Amino acid sequence: MSAPLHHASGAFFGRAHHFPVRVNFEDTDMTGVVYHPNYLNYMERARSDALRLLDIDYRAAFERGEGYFAIAELAIKYLKPAQLGDALIIVSQIQVLRAVSWLVHQRVMRNDDVIADATITLAFLSSDGRPKRQPKAWAEAYQIMLKEPA
Repeated sequence: MSAPLHHASGAFFGRAHHFPVRVNFEDTDMTGVVYHPNYLNYMERARSDALRLLDIDYRAAFERGEGYFAIAELAIKYLKPAQLGDALIIVSQIQVLRAVSWLVHQRVMRNDDVIADATITLAFLSSDGRPKRQPKAWAEAYQIMLKEPA
């Protein structure tokens, strides 16, 4: 395996992006278990970190009126509870890349255990909310995360 491409938080290992998260008190419910929507927050942070690592400035694109990402579809399975203090890794890999969307598979891992497993479709939308082709440079950058490169 080649050396990982590093960022302050996450890194690419092969075609998968790995993003570390430590479960804090604010992430849990009264039982000390991670509150279910927080897994989606972890996954969002991981996707944002991967885009930063790929030099994709989606905030600047939004501010210039070029478009933005929106979740079009989400399926998640909660398999085991994560608890206060757990060290987790969010593993992300693009499964399908289309002109206006991408389907990403994300797993929340604790050591070798899958805690949560999700498939998320993100669509790129114009400033008026209509589907829009993603910038070509972005599609090229996503190739590092694509399960089977085009």
